[in-house]
Amino acid sequence: MSRTPRPASPAYLSVAVAATRPSRARAVKRPCVPRSRTVRIGDNIFINADAVKGAIRHLPDNSVDLIITDPPYGINGDQLHAHYNRDEHFVVGQYIEVPAARYKAFSREWIAQAERVLRPGGQLYVVSGYTHLHHVLNALRQTSLREINHIIWKYNFGVYTSTKFVSSHYHVLYYAKPGGKRTFNLQSRFSTTEKHAAGGSANYRDREDVWIINREYKRGQQKNKNELPRALLQKMLQYSSREADVVCDFFMGSCSTAAVAIGLNRRFIGFELSKPTFDRFVPQIKQVVPGELLASISSPTPHAIENCGKPWTESEVQSLLSRSRALPAEGLRKRDILTALCAEFQRGPFAIQKVLKQRASAIAQQRRGAA
Repeated sequence: MSRTPRPASPAYLSVAVAATRPSRARAVKRPCVPRSRTVRIGDNIFINADAVKGAIRHLPDNSVDLIITDPPYGINGDQLHAHYNRDEHFVVGQYIEVPAARYKAFSREWIAQAERVLRPGGQLYVVSGYTHLHHVLNALRQTSLREINHIIWKYNFGVYTSTKFVSSHYHVLYYAKPGGKRTFNLQSRFSTTEKHAAGGSANYRDREDVWIINREYKRGQQKNKNELPRALLQKMLQYSSREADVVCDFFMGSCSTAAVAIGLNRRFIGFELSKPTFDRFVPQIKQVVPGELLASISSPTPHAIENCGKPWTESEVQSLLSRSRALPAEGLRKRDILTALCAEFQRGPFAIQKVLKQRASAIAQQRRGAA
């Protein structure tokens, strides 16, 4: 896989380093915020600060390609061990929760900053539980960001209960900033012609909006309170970013997003308010080699359809109708007929079926009118 050249002086890196320097140019006046601790590892920046204050100080408008973040859920996260069978001795301390009474304002504040720093066409994935989902959705709807998908992430071993159904999913809210081209790498994981082991299209199955991805369990290892599995993060990054893109996490935690982003040769900037968490996990990023994950991921050969998106001419439509009537006489099944028509006319199956259905409907209407 060819790699995109990494710019020598990333724009966001220069801005972050020089954030406290006075500017000669006139700019929109922003609130004064306290200094924060910054660690640079290669082209990547890690900031021990509140996400909103850190974004105001370190991130200019329209500077980020992709945000993936998992904000505190506002459900007494420091007491989650009461619901999970987990040894808290291995969980890094000082998980900073957001009081439920402040969650509405908290969501509006950080999401407003996310909207500001995303470039036109930039994208946002927010992982959320259901308790304060309405606050997150309301905050998103008060911005210019547009909903692309509401994804359900189903995981193994939810919270056990004997009086109601087991909760074993999170919400992944996928939004984009209008005004620019959105990155969506359709065939980054599976080509559109690749078959799934269980039958059907592997590409289609991978892009359904219910993702079944198990949690990662790290027995006897230090961990953050609520870590996202790397398979989940890698899927978002592969579909919604390119090499050398700037990826941001407003609530870094154990730096999982950073590790996967850098491993896929993206650049990273993120914020973490908890000092013990920051001190424990940021140094581990020094062990991540930029681009080290690229060799381990599949590189499907994209399936190109020559006439995809092109308008049909009347002669092509007539030829398609003629061939669709002739092929059944050759003993082909419906599925094989569609495959043959796709290959012959260099169109996708949906385009072929759409034209055939439209013409069949038109013919039926003419017959009813004649009667």
